[in-house]
This record gives sequence, structure tokens and C-alpha cells, in this order.
Amino acid sequence: MKYLIVLFSFFLCSCVGYAEIPSQETYRSHTVEKGETVYSIAQQYGVTEEAIYRLNPDAKNGISTSSVLILPAPGNELVVKEFKKHKVKRKETLYSISQQYGVSVDDIKKYNKHLYASELKKGEKIQIPVFEKKSILTDIKIEPIIDIIEEKPKTRIHEVQPKETFYGIARKYGTTIAELKKLNPDLEGELKIGTKLTIPDTEQVTDSATIEEDRFDFYEVQPKEGFYRLKVKLGLTEEQIIALNPYAKDGLKEGMILKIPKEASESAALNTNKIDLEDHIVNTTTKKVALLLPFMLKNVEGDSIGSQEELLKRNRTLRIALDFYSGVLMATEFAKDKGISTVLNVFDTEGNSKKVSSILSENDFSKMDAVIGPLLSKNVSQAADILKGNDIPVFSPLSNRNIKLTSNLFQTLPNNELLKKGMIRYLKDNCTGKNVILISDRNHPAKAAIMEAIPAVKVLYPREKGFLYVTDIQGKMEAERENWVILESNDPVIVSNVVGILNGMPEHVKVRLFTTDKNDNFEYDDVSNMHLAHLQFTFPSVSKTYDLDEKNAFLVSYKNQYGVYPNRYAARGFDLAYDVLLRLASAETLFDAVDKDAETEYVENRFRYDKKMFSGYTNQAFYILKYNEDLQFDVVK
Repeated sequence: MKYLIVLFSFFLCSCVGYAEIPSQETYRSHTVEKGETVYSIAQQYGVTEEAIYRLNPDAKNGISTSSVLILPAPGNELVVKEFKKHKVKRKETLYSISQQYGVSVDDIKKYNKHLYASELKKGEKIQIPVFEKKSILTDIKIEPIIDIIEEKPKTRIHEVQPKETFYGIARKYGTTIAELKKLNPDLEGELKIGTKLTIPDTEQVTDSATIEEDRFDFYEVQPKEGFYRLKVKLGLTEEQIIALNPYAKDGLKEGMILKIPKEASESAALNTNKIDLEDHIVNTTTKKVALLLPFMLKNVEGDSIGSQEELLKRNRTLRIALDFYSGVLMATEFAKDKGISTVLNVFDTEGNSKKVSSILSENDFSKMDAVIGPLLSKNVSQAADILKGNDIPVFSPLSNRNIKLTSNLFQTLPNNELLKKGMIRYLKDNCTGKNVILISDRNHPAKAAIMEAIPAVKVLYPREKGFLYVTDIQGKMEAERENWVILESNDPVIVSNVVGILNGMPEHVKVRLFTTDKNDNFEYDDVSNMHLAHLQFTFPSVSKTYDLDEKNAFLVSYKNQYGVYPNRYAARGFDLAYDVLLRLASAETLFDAVDKDAETEYVENRFRYDKKMFSGYTNQAFYILKYNEDLQFDVVK
């Protein structure tokens, strides 16, 4: 297969040298319009991005529509003094080379005409113009130059103790996660006791690198966050933050690690910034995406139509793969309508790890912008591990099992533990004035967390024979208050038993049913959906179901294309692929497009990725759904 080379990378290059500064230098302003970037503005005015950042330091953290930038005024004429030869390296782009030499992409193309029609090739030599300024101003002074010698920071060794984490160690020594990662580039995964870390040789700001994990959590201060922003986000005042983190009295700094109450950490996860990436498209170069799915083509080729239909009926994995693929194809069409072209490379994994290894070894994946798949968790871990060396993002599309997260792996389905915590948080925040009853298996994993979050909860266990009587539940009910019943059981008989009893309560007794885990037991034949709807059954979910009345563009297009409405796998394929393509179009690389405070949402799925230290990315976005009287699901949160 012939591949179109599309890569995104960038360098930051700073240098110290002589500069001529006009003593009467003047400036002009520019109001940022929708879709503009520092790069596009620099191109528009014929200045460098460095010049814009020098006059507008805050622009390094991003620019927003209607903000005003100060730009150098016209007046300095640039002339070519000489040319430098540059040999193109792997993964280099015109943009990264322009940043390295402090010139524009147009300047490079101007003196390498073939680049107007063709792309860079590894190993080719191009000429880079070196400019000098001829000022038209008469009063010029030469500023004295001070040679800056970067002093290597002093470091020391810290041996990891039990229960210590990267965040705790960073907090103890007053440093940042980024600095720890820079000093220990080879570390991956969880810290092991006895590991020796290189740390800055600074004074300790706290005595311990551990916290009471059941009461507190760590929080990393984000760019531009001050005490006011954290009050909105975490619900903590400046005084409360300083009380827990005395070193914060001098102000918050980006990357600072704070100790915060666990409930504030959970609240931050629920308070997110919704963003529409269609409004942030700045990078419209062709995207190259690989899709690895188990199509089982060797079982299909040469078979008759009848046998192929039979294969589809009996092979559920194949049906899922084809449905998912149909959604991905639709996503590339939607992206094309937004000006984003995609080269989609599709591979049949045949559902086995040996085939995955063969695909990755026999094809050049180094030019891929992203890889979606394989489906099976063990195979996606294998692919991510192999592609890690080239920093190729790999997306696990349909599995939420706990897997080894390499630095390039995206776990796109929230795991069950996250759903459980989110549901408990919702119950805790909204149960005031309610009579809360927990009906649970004695050893259910959610029981202790619910009892801790809601101390006043009334607990009821099934009898020894595995069921409850009506009187057992009635004894916990109250007629004056709404009764919130949390059902946590892995026994379908118990689930059916409790749902039936609750549905039969007198009309004047208000009952609502909840669970932290809507497992297969709630799909048991004896569990009536009518009963669940009557009880306003509420639960956490990784996705919602679309509403046909909304006339969503994807639903209409899919129906026109395939003659049927999409199932959840087709919708999942569309949502995931469209999100990946829009993220690629909103930044130079996909890794640059991941903001843990920004949440995207499409037909049935939400995405908000959180980067784990020296590890990969997990999707933190989910839904809390409620059955309504029409047997449909309403989004509660």
C-alpha cells in the first residue's frame, strides 16, 4: 500500500545573539478573529511567532476570539544575507523547520520552489534564508549583549517509600510533575517501592510525600488558574487551600501540586468545560488514520452470498466490526465537509495477536497520525506498545477493561470504577431531604463507599434464601419523604425481587430506584422495563441513546446511506473517529489537543481525557441516565 506522508511535529528553539533595536520602535494592534492562531497572524503580518510572544507573553497559553494582540509595526526591511543548508530529518515538517530557524513557511517555499507542489522528503536538502534587518529609522542604538550560560540545576536522589506517588513527591519538594518527568525520562507506569528518582535539590515544602488517600487527593494547578478559578472549580476558598498547602500563600503557579479534600477532587471531575471542536479547526492538512478491526476476511472470500449471510448471523464480532466501520466511514465524510481530508488505512486483524504483529511489522505506521483499534484489549495493548517508540496515538475503541496504559494509549471507554464514583457523588450531592435506602449484597464492592458518602443511609440485606419480603422493604420506607433506593446486587433473582416489590408500593409512597452498576442482571427476563420506568431508574452509563426526534445530521445521513438507523456500535465508530479527526485538526498533534478540562460530545458519546503520570490517557466523561415514562432515557447529568 502506498502511503501519503502526513506528520506533525514541532521544535522549540531559542538562541542568544546580537540584535539591533530601533529606539523609536512603534507598534500596531490586531483583534483576534474566530479560527485565527498565532501562526496564521504571524503569516498575515509577515512577522515571526517569537515577536508576537515577546510582546504578548500570555499568548503562549492560547489566544481567544476578540482578544487584542500587540504586533511589531512595519518599518524594518528584511533582506537575505545568506542561505543555510538543511537536511530534512524524519518527522520534520515545514512548520517545525520554520520554527527552528525563526522564518516563515512561505519564506522556505519562496527559496525552494518545488515545495509549492510537493511535500518534504526525508533526506532532501533545502536552503533556509538568513535575514538581516535594514532599518529605515535613523536613530539606532546597539543594546549590550549579555552572554547567558544556562546553569545545570542541582539534583539529588529520592528513594520511593511505601504509598508514595509522583504527585506526593512533587508536592514534598515543591516541584512539578513536568520537572520530575524531565529528570526521569525513562520511568513508566506506577512507582515501585525502592525506585530511585532524580529530584531538584530544593528545600522540602512539606514533611511527607503521602496523604490520607481516603480523605484527600492531589490536584495539579493548570495554566492561568488562580484562587478564584479554583474556588469555582473545586469549591475551596483561598484560605482553605492555603490551610492545606501553606506554601501556596505566595500565589499559585502552573504545575504546583496541591493537597485537596477528595470530595473537591470528585467535584472537579464533574465540572467540565464543554467545547465544540468544529469551531477550533486550524490544521486542515490531510490526516492519516489506521483502522484495525477483526473482519475475518479469510472466512468470507470466495463464499456464496448465502454462506456470507450465515456468517454474519453467527459471528457477532464480525457484525460489531462492520457496524463500527460504517460509523468511521461516515465520520470521514463529515470531516471532509469541514475541510479535513482523511486517508483511512483499514487492516483485518482476524481477531488474533499474531496477525496484529504481522500487520505492524509489514506496514509503515510511522507516518500515521492515529490508530483506532484493535478491538480486543490484549491486542490494543500490544499495538500501543509496538507503536510507542514513534509516538503514534492508539485508541482502544470498545473495551473498558483495566489494561496496561503506555504513554500513547487512549482508553476511550470510562471504566466501571469511574462510573461508580460518579454515581455515588451524584447521590451524595442530591440526597438532601430524601430517605436513602441501600439494598445490597453483603459483600458488594460498592457498599462501603455508599455508606461512607451517605452516613444516614438505611442498609438492608437479602435474607439467607436470597430474597426479601414486602414487609422488609416497607419497614424502611417513609411516606413523608421521597424514598431513594440504591440497589447493588449481582444476583438477578434479587434484582427482580426488589424491582417488583418497589413497583407495588402504594401510590402515596414516592420511590425512585438507583444503582452504581447497571449490569446484565437488570436485563433479566423477569425485570420489567415498565417497572424500571415507573421507578425512574437512574444509573451511570458510558453512552446515551440518541433521540430520533432530534433529526441529528449523522442519523439522517446514515439512514440515507444504509437504509437503516445506526446501532450503538455504528454510533460509537462515528463519535470516536470524528472526535479523533477534529482533535487532529485543532492542533499540531493529537497529544497537543488533549485538555483534561475540555469535554466533547457527539451522537451518543462524550470524551474528556486525563493523562496519567508516565502512563496513558483515560476517558473521564460519562452520563447519568434516567428511565422516563416513554421507556426512553433522559440525561440527568
